[in-house]
Amino acid sequence: MMRALCLLRRWLLPALLLVLAAPAFAGIDAKYPEVRQAFPQATRFGDIEGKPPAAAVYQGDKVIGYVFETVMVAPIPAYSGEPINILVAIDVHGRILAARVLEQHEPILLVGIPVQKLYDFVARYIGHSVTDSIVVGNGVGQGTHIDAISSATVTSMVVNETIMNSALKVAASRRIVSPAKADEQAAAKVKLNLYAPADWKTLTGNGAIRRLHLARGSVSAAFSKDPLSGLVDDPTAPAPGHEQDTFTDLYYADATPPTVGRNLLGASAYAQVMKSLQPGDELIAVMANGIYSFKGLGYVRGGIFDRLHIMQGDKLYLFKDSDFLPLDDVHLAGMPAFDEKALFVLRHGQGFDPGRAWTLQLLVRRQVGPLKSVYHTFTAGYQIPPAYVDAPPAPAPHADWSRLPMWQQIWLSQRVDIAVLGAGLAVLSFILLFQDWLVKRPRLLERLRVGFLVYTAVFIGWYGLAQLSAVNILTFVHAVLTGFHWSIFLMDPLIFILWVFVAVTLLLVGRGVYCGWLCPFGAIQVLVNKLARRLHVPQLQTPSYVHERLWALKYVILLVLFGMSLQSLGLAERYIEVEPFKTAINFHFVRSWGYELYAIALVAIAAFNNKFYCRYLCPLGAGLSVAGRWRLFEWLKRRRECGRPCQVCAVECEVQAINPIGQINFNECHYCLDCQVTYWNDRKCPPLVSRRKRREASSTTQTIPIQPVPAQPAGGPPQGAVKAID
Repeated sequence: MMRALCLLRRWLLPALLLVLAAPAFAGIDAKYPEVRQAFPQATRFGDIEGKPPAAAVYQGDKVIGYVFETVMVAPIPAYSGEPINILVAIDVHGRILAARVLEQHEPILLVGIPVQKLYDFVARYIGHSVTDSIVVGNGVGQGTHIDAISSATVTSMVVNETIMNSALKVAASRRIVSPAKADEQAAAKVKLNLYAPADWKTLTGNGAIRRLHLARGSVSAAFSKDPLSGLVDDPTAPAPGHEQDTFTDLYYADATPPTVGRNLLGASAYAQVMKSLQPGDELIAVMANGIYSFKGLGYVRGGIFDRLHIMQGDKLYLFKDSDFLPLDDVHLAGMPAFDEKALFVLRHGQGFDPGRAWTLQLLVRRQVGPLKSVYHTFTAGYQIPPAYVDAPPAPAPHADWSRLPMWQQIWLSQRVDIAVLGAGLAVLSFILLFQDWLVKRPRLLERLRVGFLVYTAVFIGWYGLAQLSAVNILTFVHAVLTGFHWSIFLMDPLIFILWVFVAVTLLLVGRGVYCGWLCPFGAIQVLVNKLARRLHVPQLQTPSYVHERLWALKYVILLVLFGMSLQSLGLAERYIEVEPFKTAINFHFVRSWGYELYAIALVAIAAFNNKFYCRYLCPLGAGLSVAGRWRLFEWLKRRRECGRPCQVCAVECEVQAINPIGQINFNECHYCLDCQVTYWNDRKCPPLVSRRKRREASSTTQTIPIQPVPAQPAGGPPQGAVKAID
């Protein structure tokens, strides 16, 4: 009997436990098969819980690791503007046992680089410790260097930051590593032993309590900019003459410092609230009057407070029902009466730093249909008075670069490339500013232009991979519509600097500077055409009536891509392959044959018809033309004889940007300066030729010289003289 009981306890009970755990475990296996491979000895999984959220992996009752999705822990925006979601598994020693991409929207990977390269790159993190310092490519800093994905350095650095940052946070929250190691920057601490009596006037005067006031007219004006808002009447719209009536008059504060919280709540209530909080929790007080409730629908349904958020850096903090505390009795002297008051708790472990500036966001919702709403967010900043916190110690002079924000790491790692690009843009600025002097020296200008085009194709294009694209325009528009963050655009310094330079030149002289000097694919076409002309390849000029209709095609392509992006940015990024830039520049013409054939065909056409693609198909050029219509200057000179009757520049313009009446179409001009060379050439420009000929004719007119008569000798007429006839 005893032997039977022993067998039952030894074999049947574990088998029964496995059977009971099988359904849940099978579900995890089906969703995350890598976890079974990483933890072959695991018997069950816990729920996704905690802050940051992660699921514990058990062997019996013993925790042997954790599994989590990085988007729940460290949602770092990638180059697409959206985070890359990666499944990560770590053991109780802090080693990464599994890493797999679950979701990504990177433009460079949608069509082009095989996504398998991203999967292989992520797999390289398996076996590393969460405390390892991983440096991607030639990045700055000491640690383990991992080669970046070729042509996708920014994406590689985002993946590195995502995996290591999230893994370190999970490990620190579960006490696998010291929490201090998980802090990218030491957070300030509120001085809980500092108290001074204060009233409403004092706390609003020193910035401890801030205000967000919205008038009804300003809210209606904000919604009027949304085309959907015009579909229905605005129920909150003010009557005429009542535009300045209050929509909401909201005050907010970090109530954790005793000088704020204790004066606001009273000594006993403040002590009771602080006793219910965990170390590191932060208490936010919000009070308001007006027709709009900041609690919103979330307060009614007991879920998330959907109207009130806090933003610090790139991280958004939401409040759940469990983060809400009532604020009924207040003791702050001089405080006005409020219709609505509440306390919200920012829980420890979320990474909130009370010493850093943060922003309060108030989301205002408007119904425009049975299932459709439009939203507008109003914001106000906050900075806790410095006297209320202990600031973290300043970093050491030789601090680890890996602790810098990711975009700063990228800029430091590419500082040499940035310097070379800056030098090139300085040269181009010199050419533009002193163009009147250079066009009078055509040989010097031609050498400068050819040299700069080689620099553009080789350094900016094939080396720096800084070819701008219409996808940058679409990404920027979507960032403005959905939430703009500078850090997204700062992650590619060469492209960011180019866009800034292009924006300035667009404002000054229009789109031609980029298209004529800084576009790598455009530079390749011009260089091919120049070589073809030297080899006496016949040039095929597009008839003017055909040209005037074809150049509109690129605007149609841009509109189609923009329409696609409204439906799905990923869809537009796939069809952006109408641009051959990725094939010709990013992949150096090494790609599948269909893409190669398309790019090579466009380059070959340029040998017969210069910049055919740029003139008729380029959506980027179309977008720049639209933006360049509001230029401030027209530095290209014309004469009154241009077009009437002179047609020299119009015939010679290789992109046909000069119409038959001599006017330059700046929306199509590529700013090559050839017309300006002709403008100053007294051998080609007919008005100058006429002036030169008149000048030469007047200077060659000479007076016939009179020969002096020699003295007559005595005794006869001079020699050679004819004797007079009587």
